[in-house]
Amino acid sequence: MAQGLLPGRVVAAHGKRYQVELADGRILGCVTRGKKTGVACGDRVQVRPTGSAQGVIESVGPRESLLYRSDPYRQKVLAANVTQVIVVVAAVPSFYEELVNRALVAAEAAHLRSVIVLNKADLSETAQAQARLALYHQLGYPLVKLSATRDVSPLHPHLARQVSVLVGQSGMGKSTLVNALVPGAHAATREISQALDSGRHTTTHATLYHLDGESDLIDSPGLQEFGLYHLSPEEVAQAFVEFRPYLGRCRFHNCRHLVEPGCAILEAAENGTLSPRRLTAYQAIVREHLDWQARRYA
Repeated sequence: MAQGLLPGRVVAAHGKRYQVELADGRILGCVTRGKKTGVACGDRVQVRPTGSAQGVIESVGPRESLLYRSDPYRQKVLAANVTQVIVVVAAVPSFYEELVNRALVAAEAAHLRSVIVLNKADLSETAQAQARLALYHQLGYPLVKLSATRDVSPLHPHLARQVSVLVGQSGMGKSTLVNALVPGAHAATREISQALDSGRHTTTHATLYHLDGESDLIDSPGLQEFGLYHLSPEEVAQAFVEFRPYLGRCRFHNCRHLVEPGCAILEAAENGTLSPRRLTAYQAIVREHLDWQARRYA
């Protein structure tokens, strides 16, 4: 280790300001050296203290995993060194199924396991939402139904010995879920918001909480969209778990599974083996990517 550097872990990230937890439990408010960006909540870093509670992140250690989204102009890192993604949805307000699909694709592409949480289970509208989500449970994704204001114990077995990141659109009750899982999280979030000059009550930055000695939870800002421009059509197809048995069986080796004749995936959807809803979700992502590529190189 370079002289004067201390190992730590990023436990909050907002813009270019970070909070880093040291091995002894101290928290340093940190910035990066120069114009370096891309540090994520969950990163393992080397920090040079510049005061009793301040420091500079000098380097970022190797990452075991990285979850991020992208638009045509930039990538947005959500969390690093996580083992699973918890996709939080609710019946009210209605959740975007497109966002669920995209979050699952991002998780699969990052080789992370996924769990879907249906929050606000006490609402009458939940039965219809659960019916919509049955498809994903059939594909092998655990579906946990709960009400964060009443009982979060159904989620505990899925969090044990994992580093989980919560993702979901605004209004799904992620903050309520965090407060139920982590006593004192609301106070901690308020303190971090003040330290990072973020006075809003909604989650505007990623924050890591310790559930126990072996389990951590990262809360990320609410999403309204989940761009996947960093994934090629081949990577997207591979991330749809039910597509995998059919990949490589199409008539054309470069099949995009859109309109091509002899496409094994299109045929499977036509005969009911694959869900048309999932095929539509896949095609929307791929067409978005191809349209962007066409404009980029026009």
